[in-house]
Amino acid sequence: MLRSLQGAWRLLRLVVHLLHGLWVAAREFGAATEAQRCAHIQWWSAKLLRVLGIALQVEGRFASGPQLLVANHVSWLDILAVHAVCPQARFVSKADVRGWPLLGWLVGKAGTLFIERENKRDALRVVHQMAEALRRGDTVAVFPEGTTGDGHDLLPFHANLLQAAVATGTPTQPLALRYAEPGHAVSPAAMWVGDTTLAQSLWRIVTTPGIVVQVRVLAAQDPAGLERRALATLLRQRIGNALGAQSMHPN
Repeated sequence: MLRSLQGAWRLLRLVVHLLHGLWVAAREFGAATEAQRCAHIQWWSAKLLRVLGIALQVEGRFASGPQLLVANHVSWLDILAVHAVCPQARFVSKADVRGWPLLGWLVGKAGTLFIERENKRDALRVVHQMAEALRRGDTVAVFPEGTTGDGHDLLPFHANLLQAAVATGTPTQPLALRYAEPGHAVSPAAMWVGDTTLAQSLWRIVTTPGIVVQVRVLAAQDPAGLERRALATLLRQRIGNALGAQSMHPN
């Protein structure tokens, strides 16, 4: 009963915070500088994690300059966790995220590039957009698994989107994301796999105490001399080693 009451309180605060984010994005993003936008995104993402009862732990530092962030994918919370430490990141996300109530619009306002993953032609379009953004000096972020895993091991890394880093010679920045909770090194509550809906996932999160998201920033990887599949394999190995993945599906 106590957890349900706590969950309901967190959901109420979540709605207020979402509405505040909508107001800020609609009213201030149009005339805001890049630094101001990043400050809003970082503050909003970090506070949303706190509203949900999630503690953030960060290890390592980001390099300066354009980079392609490459992370394992566990939950819809991943974008919030990364934006809380690297607010300038422009994510590549599946197109149906745009349809999420309130949150989808906010994700779009943060500069997200949306992709129809089943459409190879659309993937090529997004690779070109990513390359243009990297050449401009932007930071772009991808989840090369293409879908969420269970947090215990890594799914195969798809190499297509990494072509943007290879073509532009942009450093790739691997990130290892892990969610934990009391009694579990890998949080079952944060896991978002199978037929679990966003609403079901959200309720599990707000009713589970003590969730921690760990963002480990690994050393940057120069793509020079690597084709995209070799780069995907190397990044997957490095992230898997950082996570201590128990088993890894063949790439």
